[in-house]
Amino acid sequence: MMDRMIAGKLESKWLEEYPLLKKVVQTEEVYWENPSWRPYQTVADALPIKQGEIDEAAALFQRFIPFFTEAFSEAELPGGKIISPLKGISEMKKELEAFYGMDFNGDLWLKCDNELPVAGSIKARGGFYEILQHAEKLAIDHGMIEKDGNYAAFHSEKFQSFFAKYSIAVGSTGNLGLSIGIISAKLGFRVTVHMSRDAKDWKKEKLRSYGVQVVEHPADFSVAVEKGREECAADPACYFVDDEDSKALFLGYSVAARELEKQLKENNIQVDEQHPLIVYLPCGVGGGPGGVTYGLKQIFGDHAHCIFAEPTHSPAMLVGMMTGMHDKVSVQDFGIDNLTAADGLAVGRPSGFAGPMVEHLLSAIYTIGDDELYKLLYLLNRSEGITLEPSALAGMYGPYQLTGNGQKLKETLRKSNGRATHVVWATGGRLVPEQEAKQFIAEGKRLMNE
Repeated sequence: MMDRMIAGKLESKWLEEYPLLKKVVQTEEVYWENPSWRPYQTVADALPIKQGEIDEAAALFQRFIPFFTEAFSEAELPGGKIISPLKGISEMKKELEAFYGMDFNGDLWLKCDNELPVAGSIKARGGFYEILQHAEKLAIDHGMIEKDGNYAAFHSEKFQSFFAKYSIAVGSTGNLGLSIGIISAKLGFRVTVHMSRDAKDWKKEKLRSYGVQVVEHPADFSVAVEKGREECAADPACYFVDDEDSKALFLGYSVAARELEKQLKENNIQVDEQHPLIVYLPCGVGGGPGGVTYGLKQIFGDHAHCIFAEPTHSPAMLVGMMTGMHDKVSVQDFGIDNLTAADGLAVGRPSGFAGPMVEHLLSAIYTIGDDELYKLLYLLNRSEGITLEPSALAGMYGPYQLTGNGQKLKETLRKSNGRATHVVWATGGRLVPEQEAKQFIAEGKRLMNE
């Protein structure tokens, strides 16, 4: 094999410097503890996004509730709020213990972003926020509304005609495209979603049903983003949602941390040194899990421990974080194919914004094979009656990976003496067509030899 030059260094030198990278390149499952993690108080003052900006992001969602209640039915968007339930999944905990032969230290919960209204995935948080922020700015700049006005006006013919002069573009593997396309179309924008080869056909058809233009690319996520960026740059009336480098998306995701804080309190769940919170987050480009991590660390500090989960064939954030190169390297640079059944996580190059933002906050990253995703999908459906898309099960592997490999956090769990709270972030699945969902379950059952 040829010794490739990657970011100014021979591949052999990268592998020599980071021995675990050899397994990553061979698409083996790995668990990596972040050596750049720092106690929260030592890095808090230097973090670029302050609490006030997250406060403002939360306030924007509140201002748009009147619009949501006008634009969507109560069934589509109950109460006009972008929130998802937190569910205890004790039966799945038993399944994990039995299947993996593990002793589970603590309680297991599912943060059901698969049930988020309208878009059915975590992308409704960041995607909706970025478009609403853009729409609000346009409306205020043109004297159409003030922040203390009635935002139901955004669903009027006057506003629809105004936004029709402007266009939105985004590159996506699927779920971000759905959220951007749906909310933009509801506001009246002209929308183009550039989709990679990984995107499911049903997601493309869903977008087209809202009048969204879908452009298909025979390449991966990064190419779809690049093409969308290029096309939008040629049109001064076009706004590009850049999933690889977006502060607005990141802020929209960070608001979810407050929602989780409230739900933990409602369930009488303590988070402190004796009651650690372990959160497992599926990771694609990194904006969603990065924003959630950022928000949780601002609330809980070192009592919250966030772990990213990536497919073995798409470990973009792991490669970027491990090498310290972030978006300057891709999995393809190291000969990894970026082909996975977890289409929402099929990303070759991580976000150049999110990675550095959580570099000192993230506890660990692990990878998971596609077969394991299907098995976990089947076990969750069998035990709890919940069906997710494969990518959303990446976090469910976390307790097993942590129990077997996590040195620092294993000590944290030992000290908690069974009082830890484990939260798996279910990132999507509600909109998956019934026939496809049945195929997911059948594949998991087949792999389990049942």
